[in-house]
Amino acid sequence: MILKNTIAVGVFTLLLFATFAFVQKGEKERLKQYPTTENKGFAVLELFTSEGCSSCPPADELMGKIEKEYKNENVYILSYHVDYWNRLGWKDRFSSTENSQRQQMYSRILNSQVYTPQLIINGKTEFVGSDENAVTQALQDALFNAKNTNIDLSAKVTQNEIQVQYDVSATDAKNILLVSLVEKQSSTNVGKGENEGRHLQHWQIVHKQNSIALNKQAKGMTVFQLPKQFSTNKWEVIAFIQNSQTGRILGSSKINFNSVQ
Repeated sequence: MILKNTIAVGVFTLLLFATFAFVQKGEKERLKQYPTTENKGFAVLELFTSEGCSSCPPADELMGKIEKEYKNENVYILSYHVDYWNRLGWKDRFSSTENSQRQQMYSRILNSQVYTPQLIINGKTEFVGSDENAVTQALQDALFNAKNTNIDLSAKVTQNEIQVQYDVSATDAKNILLVSLVEKQSSTNVGKGENEGRHLQHWQIVHKQNSIALNKQAKGMTVFQLPKQFSTNKWEVIAFIQNSQTGRILGSSKINFNSVQ
């Protein structure tokens, strides 16, 4: 009887340790998958997309999903609509030559092809924008490992313009501050091209991006013309510091207009 009890106690102890180890492992995996707001990391996601590209809608939808799931984290999404798809029958109303040129800049720095949908995280790594597993893993890694350089932002909305005040500490001849005016969500009924007949949803659309050299000027103001039908809950400003030679993004911040007095 004593021997049986000893064996039973031993088995129970082993099961208890195994359960504890499993719980610990599960907790670590949970923490890795769902970063907390206490973490100092950040992730800037730059998507190059087009309404004329039939492969792009899944990537656009993924940006909407990430925006919702990571709304309390240091995640900054910018969707650049490129213009080189316009010649195939449908003109993307959000597209611009400047957006295409930015993608070409990344092509040179990262030695990558120009394609859509292309997603670049923190200016360092690029993926097919609809590859949810790869994008999510890289996003989580950035939130745990990237150190976010501080950017102080404030804004004033007047009758005709948006005045953005900035103050940064990363002054370097190689660094630039990019400040973007972003529409959080919109949609389009596509009449021609590869997506003819589709109703497309878009998230975090870059309408204008101002570039500021940080070799001398660490604080100042940049201005955007007030968009038509502007509302504080549908627009935001995202700013980030980037090394112009390597493409690496050093830090990012944004302005929620609902909090602007």
